Formats: sequence, C-alpha cells, structure tokens
Amino acid sequence: MDFFADHLLFLILLSPVFSAVVHLLIPGELDNLHRWTAFVLSLIPLVLSIVLWFLFIPSEPGYQFQEMYVWYSPINSSFHIGVDGISLVLVLLTTILTPLAILTSFTITDRVKAYMILFFLLEMGMLGVFLSLDLLFFFVFWEFGLVPMYFIINQWGSEKGEREVWGGHKVKARTYASFKFMIVTMVGSLGLLLAIQMIGVAAGTFDILVLTEKWVSLDKSTFNIPIETVKAIAFWAFAIAFLVKVPVWPFHTWLPDAHTEAPTAGSMLLAGVLLKLGGYGFLRLVLPFYPEESKYFAGALAFLAVASIIHGALAAWGQDDFKRLVAYSSVNHMGFVVLGIAAAAFAYGTIDATIALEGAVLQMFNHGLSAAGMFFLVGVIYERTHTRSLKEFSGLLSLIPVYGGILIFTSMASLGLPGLNGFVSEFLVVRGAWPVFTIYTALAMIGLFFTGAYILKGIKMTLQGPINIRWLNHLQEINSRELFVIIPLMILMLWIGIWPAWILSVINYAVMSLY
Repeated sequence: MDFFADHLLFLILLSPVFSAVVHLLIPGELDNLHRWTAFVLSLIPLVLSIVLWFLFIPSEPGYQFQEMYVWYSPINSSFHIGVDGISLVLVLLTTILTPLAILTSFTITDRVKAYMILFFLLEMGMLGVFLSLDLLFFFVFWEFGLVPMYFIINQWGSEKGEREVWGGHKVKARTYASFKFMIVTMVGSLGLLLAIQMIGVAAGTFDILVLTEKWVSLDKSTFNIPIETVKAIAFWAFAIAFLVKVPVWPFHTWLPDAHTEAPTAGSMLLAGVLLKLGGYGFLRLVLPFYPEESKYFAGALAFLAVASIIHGALAAWGQDDFKRLVAYSSVNHMGFVVLGIAAAAFAYGTIDATIALEGAVLQMFNHGLSAAGMFFLVGVIYERTHTRSLKEFSGLLSLIPVYGGILIFTSMASLGLPGLNGFVSEFLVVRGAWPVFTIYTALAMIGLFFTGAYILKGIKMTLQGPINIRWLNHLQEINSRELFVIIPLMILMLWIGIWPAWILSVINYAVMSLY
C-alpha cells in the first residue's frame, strides 16, 4: 500500500502511455477490439484519480504525493510531480472526460488504432501539465499535448468545407483549422519558453516550489537589466501564452475553427480540458511568481476578460452553425475564469480574492462538464442529420424527446441556471470580483444577458417550432451508448449545483494555502 501511495501520481501519468503501448500490440484491423480496449483502459486513470481524491487530505497545506527524480543536475532540473487541491480537481476532470470521449468515438471507423493511441497520448500530456512541479517538464507537457490534438483535427475532423488561403489556394477546412491551432498556440508559447530559460538561469533552478520563494524575492539586476523590467517582461511572456490557450479576446480566433472541424470527442477534450491549461498556468505560475506584476496589470487582464465575456456571447448569438455557437460560448465562459483571476491578483490576501479565485477554479471544472456535454450533444444530432445548421432543424423535441430534454438540461447548466453547476461558479466569480472591479463586473452582466439569448436561440431553433418534414421518420432517439456518455456529466452538473461543498472544500483549502 505504501508503494502504491508513494507512486500514485506516476501511475496516473503513466497509465495512458501503457494503454497506448497495448494498442500498438493489437492488429490494426480489429477495430472493435481497439474501441473496447481503449474504453476499458481509459478507466484505469479514472479509478486511480478517484483513489487519489479519497486519499488526498484537503486541510494539509502544500503539495501531496510528491515524487522527484533528478533529470539533469547541472541545470537543477528534475522530474518532480505533486498535487494540491487545484490540480487534483483538474486531474479528476481529465480522467472523467477521457473515457467519455473515447466512448463517444465508437462511431469512428477510419484508422481506429491510431486514433485511440493519439487520445491516450493527449491525456498523458494534459495530466503532465497538472502534475508537473518543474518548469521544464511543465513546458514539455504543455507543448506535447498540441501534437495529438493537431493530428486528431487534421486527420479525423470534418471532411466538409474548404478555406481559401494565400493566393486563392484552397485547402480542406480541417487542414486550415489544425494548422491554425498549432501555429497560434505554439507562437504564443515561444515567449513562455524563453522566459522559463531566463528564470532557470537567473534563479539556478527550475523547481516550481523553490522558484515560488526564490524568484519572487530576487531583487538584483539580471542580464544587466533592472529586475523590475525583467519580471514585467517575463510576466507578459507567461500571460500571453496562457491567454492564447484560455483563450481570451483577441487571441481566440483559432478556437472556433478548431472546434468546428474537430471530431466530437476532440471538441469535448479541447473545450473540457485543453482550455483549462491556460487558466491553470495563471494559478500555478503567474500569481505565485509575479504577485506585484499581477496586481499592477490586473486591470488589463480584467479588461480582456470582460471583452471575452461580451464578445463570446455576442458572437455565439450571431451563429447559425450549432457547433460554432457552442465554440464561441467557451470564449464567453472562460472569460469569467480570467475575471476571477484578475480580481484575485488585484485584491491579493482578501476574502474577495479568495472567493473570486475559488469561483475561477470551480468555473474551469464546471465549464469542462457543460462544454463537453454540449459538444457531445451537437455531435449526436450531427451524426443523424449530417448538418450543423440551426436553420435546418426545428421541432425536434416531438421527434426525439429524450434527446431534447437532455439538451435543455445541459443548456441550462451552461446558462448558469440556479440549481445547476454553472450558477455556483459564476456567482462566486461575480461576488468576488464585484468589490474589486465593480465597473468591469457590471459590464460582464451584458455578456450574461446575451448568454441567455444564445442558449435560448439554440434551444428554439433546434427543438421548438414547426416540425421540419425532412426529419420525419428519419431521426433515431439518443441510444444507450450515448446516454452512458451524457448521464455522468448530467449527474455531476446537478450534484455540484445542489451541493458544491464536496468540491469547494478541496479548492478552498488549496486557495487559502497558496494565496
């Protein structure tokens, strides 16, 4: 038992790699075997994460279950992993959504073996970011996750549509979206890499725990540049990389294209987990490493957050493509995460900061559930109708009432209806941010208003109105496999909405301990 507990995080991180290796050994033509093997093996990290949840002691400060192995001693870099309440919540989210995404992928028929391997590698990359306590390994896992997602979009994305690029040359829309996703996010990370190298040289270590103390207290000139200037430059190098990943306006343009062209399961993990890497970067690195710079530039972060909330809502409201509507909703909802972070940065050490930060962390978890559910439901209807155009639906509630009821429930969770999960986290962010950034928070209510508008638009154009005779006797109700995907998400949405204490208590101790 001691060995198991001592290496629990390593087992969680390694199990997706083990699963990928198992798939390498299975002949490629056995598609059904690959599907079921992938689903069963994807439950291993989930079971281990649940064990981790129950073994974790929320009231104990600092990181737990740490493992550390020297990687390259001349630069003081080690394979160092650990977990606190914030990372624990996101590890649990990742391991919940991955099996559901794989179960969603049972309709994939092209190169199933390679597809499943890429999903396990993607899971490993995401888990690595949440568990890393060394800056170099954080960056390695940060970039590693881009590669599987690029291929998932590029090779298994929508086959419809073309995009015109330079010189009138046309390429497949999924090719355009995957390249844009890769290039924009990698360019955003270049400054992060340079800043990490600079910090390692200046502080003599890449260990996040050591740097939290050493880098903050560093007060001598570095590279013949005043330390204040160095830290300000490094702050924005970190911040831009994370803002691109969240993403916030105006760095968000890669997101709608990537979501629209990605396969359903790819969109579930892209919205459910990958976007959270940006918010996690702020919580794990920016606020602890740059408390003064974070406070000084908090107003700028709040402005970008509110712009994202309003722009995301208005853009979603203007869409006739169901999947693109849900994609822009992620810009809207993740804006509340950044608003909570900005408020916490400005009011560091106050109860308002604590409430805002708890709301931001919970919003990441809640958005992961509701966004994954919404993208899944869009995928369900697309597989039956082969269209995402809201104008071509209408009146589907009477044809597929179970699907319609589930869509309404999930939409209300995304809207933030009291009693469901979205309300709790957005309320906490608004409550924490209001005394700190009153005007910005008031402006964010414009975004909330139009959130209701685009949610109701989606429901109205899909489920209500006269029945489109095109779908009479041609639509199948949601099946048992699909119910198995969405019901766990619905249970969590309702559970958090009614009794959020089970997850907020873990988040609260971590926030109080670190900030």
